[in-house]
Amino acid sequence: MNAAPHPVPAPRWRHRWRHSLRLRLIAVFVLLALAMAAVFLGGMQRAFSTGWRDAARPIVSDYMDRLAAEIGSPPDIARAQALVARLPISVRISGPTVNWDSHAERTRRGWLDDKSDGHESRGVDWRTRRTADGHSVTFGLGTLPWQRAPGGIGWLTLALLLALIAAAYTYVRRLLRPLDDIRAGAERFGRGVFDAPIPLRRRDELGELAQRINTMAHDIEGMLDAKRALLLALSHELRSPLTRARLNAELLPATVDGARERAALLRDLGEMRDLISDLLESERLASPHAALQREPVDLAALVRETVAEMPAASAVVLALAPELPLLALDRTRLRLLVRNLLDNALRYSAGAEQPPRITLQQEAGGVLLEVRDFGPGVDAAQLTRLTEPFYRTDNARQRATGGVGLGMYLCRLVAQAHGSPLEVRNAEPGLGVRILFHFES
Repeated sequence: MNAAPHPVPAPRWRHRWRHSLRLRLIAVFVLLALAMAAVFLGGMQRAFSTGWRDAARPIVSDYMDRLAAEIGSPPDIARAQALVARLPISVRISGPTVNWDSHAERTRRGWLDDKSDGHESRGVDWRTRRTADGHSVTFGLGTLPWQRAPGGIGWLTLALLLALIAAAYTYVRRLLRPLDDIRAGAERFGRGVFDAPIPLRRRDELGELAQRINTMAHDIEGMLDAKRALLLALSHELRSPLTRARLNAELLPATVDGARERAALLRDLGEMRDLISDLLESERLASPHAALQREPVDLAALVRETVAEMPAASAVVLALAPELPLLALDRTRLRLLVRNLLDNALRYSAGAEQPPRITLQQEAGGVLLEVRDFGPGVDAAQLTRLTEPFYRTDNARQRATGGVGLGMYLCRLVAQAHGSPLEVRNAEPGLGVRILFHFES
C-alpha cells in the first residue's frame, strides 16, 4: 500500500512574504520609487522631445551650417576627421566624388534624429547640408563620454539602487522595531511574567500601543494577585474551623446508632481539608516564582516509599531500573506527584485485568517516570483537558469516581516547576502519564 502523499510546504520566501510586514513595506517602497523614477524620466523625456528640441533646433541648425562650411566644398575628409575627433558628432558625406562615414561600422541615430515633424516623410532631413558641388553632409551624435565606459555607469547605478534599498530597509527596520518589543512582551505576559514591561522607544502610535499593553498587563497582574490573595486568605481562614469541626466530630461519643454518621462526617471533613491543601499548593506552584526545595533525590526509593504509604497500592507493579542517578528535585512535591498519579491510576483500574504499573528508566538527558493503568482509558478529545483545574471526565462529579479535578492539575504544575512537561497518552488499554526529569533542570 502506498503511503499518502505529504502536503508540500509553501516556499520559505512565500511564508516570509505573508507573515512579514517589514518585507512588504520595503517592497512597496522600492516599487513606488521605481514607478516614480519611470514617471519622472518619461515626463522629462517627453518635455525635452516636444519643447526643448523645437527651441534648440534653430541654434543647432545654425551650428551645423558652420560645421558644413568648415568641412568645405568639395568636402575635405581630413577636416571632417578633425571635427569628429574634437566634437562628439558623426559625419557622413555622400556625393559624386567623396563618400565617407565617420561611424561606418555602426548605425546610430541620436537626439538630432527627429521624425515627429514629418520632414523625412517628404524627403527633407534637417540634419543634412548640401554643398555647391552636389555633396550631402549629414551630421549626427557620435560617441558620448559616458558611452565609452557604459559598464562603470551601470555598476554605479546598481550600487546606488542597492544603497537606497539598504537605507530603506534600515529605516523601516528601525521604524518597526517596537513591534518586536510588543511581540516579546505579549509572550512574557502570556507566561505570567509581568516584571519586565515593554520598552517605550518612541512617542508615536506604536509607542502609545506599547504603553496601553503595559497598562493592560499591570491590570491583569493586579487582578491575578488579588485573586490569588483572596484564595489563599479563604483557604487559610477555612482551615481553622475545619480543624475544630473535625476535632469535635472525633470527640463525639461512639454509639452504635451514630457510628455511620460520624464516619461520614469525618470523611467529608477530611476531603474538605485535602481540597483546601490542594488549592493552596496549586496557587503556590502556579506562581512564576515558585520556590522548590531541591536536594539529591533517589527517585526509585521515593517511589517505593510512596507506594508503601498507600495501603491500596500493594498490588502495584514496580518496574524500576537499578542504579539510577540522583536528581536535584523537590522531595515533597515529587511525593505529591507520585501519590496523585498512583491514586488516579488505582481509581480507574477497578475491574481491570492488570494492576497499575510504575516504570522508571534512564533515557538520554534524564530519568523517565511513567505511571500506567489498564482501565478503560479516556476519549482522545479529553486528553488535552485532563490536566486542567477542576476538570473531570465524568460530568456527574460523583464522589465515588474521583475528587474535584485538582490531582492531575497539581501533577502538571509540579512537573513544570521542575522544567519537565507532563505527557498524557492512551496506552490502549488504560492511560499512561510520562514525565522526563532532566539531569540539569
